[in-house]
Amino acid sequence: MADKPKKPQKLKARLPRGLVDRSAPEIAATRRMTEVIREVYERYGFEPVETPAMEYTDALGKFLPDQDRPNEGVFSFQDDDEQWISLRYDLTAPLARYVAEHFDHLPKPYRSYRAGYVYRNEKPGPGRFRQFMQFDADTVGSASPAADAEMCMMAADAMEALGIPRGQYVVKVNNRKLLDGVLESIGLGGDANAGRRLTVLRAIDKLDKFGPDGVRLLLGEGRKDESGDFTKGAGLAGAAIEQVIAFTEGKPAGESKLLDEGRDELEQIRALVSAGGYGDDRVRIDPSVVRGLEYYTGPVYEVELLLETKDEKGRPVRFGSVGGGGRYDGLVSRFRGEPVPATGFSIGVSRLQAALTMLGQIDARPDFGPVVVMVFDRDRVADYQKMVATLRNAKIRAELYLGNPKNMGNQLKYADRRNAPCVIIQGSDEKARGEVQIKDLIEGAKAAAAIASNAEWRESRPAQFSCTEADLVAKVREVLARHDVRWG
Repeated sequence: MADKPKKPQKLKARLPRGLVDRSAPEIAATRRMTEVIREVYERYGFEPVETPAMEYTDALGKFLPDQDRPNEGVFSFQDDDEQWISLRYDLTAPLARYVAEHFDHLPKPYRSYRAGYVYRNEKPGPGRFRQFMQFDADTVGSASPAADAEMCMMAADAMEALGIPRGQYVVKVNNRKLLDGVLESIGLGGDANAGRRLTVLRAIDKLDKFGPDGVRLLLGEGRKDESGDFTKGAGLAGAAIEQVIAFTEGKPAGESKLLDEGRDELEQIRALVSAGGYGDDRVRIDPSVVRGLEYYTGPVYEVELLLETKDEKGRPVRFGSVGGGGRYDGLVSRFRGEPVPATGFSIGVSRLQAALTMLGQIDARPDFGPVVVMVFDRDRVADYQKMVATLRNAKIRAELYLGNPKNMGNQLKYADRRNAPCVIIQGSDEKARGEVQIKDLIEGAKAAAAIASNAEWRESRPAQFSCTEADLVAKVREVLARHDVRWG
């Protein structure tokens, strides 16, 4: 007997690790958030610019995030001309390339903002994604500490505009020159020690996460995490480790030209933000801030949420950093061969949105869906389509039910799942009278939830009523106004 043909195997629908799908309510919340941030950035005089999600790999340079993957943290591929191309890991390196390429045509200082997804080829974990959204603002062409102070003030304004009360966030400021001075003093100066310096930076950047003892391990031989994975450390001796830890605690770091420059710049920033009315409760100097990327050359800043909440299992959650940035005077200069000072700030939109959602600061309810025109008679689809067009031409979001029209109950269930504010019904009897029925689904839901006062609801605000075809737009607008339905 011949073997039965093998049944074709179904493709399994699955999402790669470290990525998430996003629903309509989440997308709407992101849109509202980014609109608030955009308004703040534009109030400070920044203008939009967009750069592609891919860049030539050499444009990203050696300034890469955590190198715990073989291709150093970025997703790369080789083009047909054998040029290596990478997905951007942040929005700063692409901006540096853009400014260098269009340098002669841009006003200097050049003030711009941009939002978009960035990609990290890192080991996924809780709260650690391979794709996430950032919203950046940068000033290129100014070496003034006033440009850095402005970033800090703008970060504070953005947090408050998003509904985070004063006292529940802080913008922390430090200067990379101070740490560079300390690293020079323990023998980590010069290009030959660039790799170890970067390991030290990333170790200090994890101070909030692992505490001083965990950072000591990362500054020394290394640290094993709860899963058993081992992260190789910077290999510093005990005295050098304690010198770095002392720096993060704000203890005196000695004297040198670099240290003096760093302190002076921080004092200027402190004076400028104070003159702008931003006290230490909003912007303050904090020696523990270093930022984990090597391209920072001066002041660095980080926005931290100070409030705590509980996760779904009742465990306390401290959100920590939701944004940061700093001065990167060498990034554009790589393309130009001349000094081009620059400073910028980035909000981690995905991380901040998760925090605000958990705190109840973001309305997670779905937006209202469209008005649904139901199909009572399949031979009159053209008539129903005309109603839809009439509503759309009046700037009312509307759609024609395109499923099987046989069951009216299914059409109502569909409209309910779409969160439609109302549906339009017209059978042959209504058509003969030149009328339509409007069913107010929001009012109907209220009536169903308050059966005892159902008669009162029907008397004061009927859930279903008739109107002439000519009055369709006006009556639908009345329903929308009654429930404050807005789109966009």
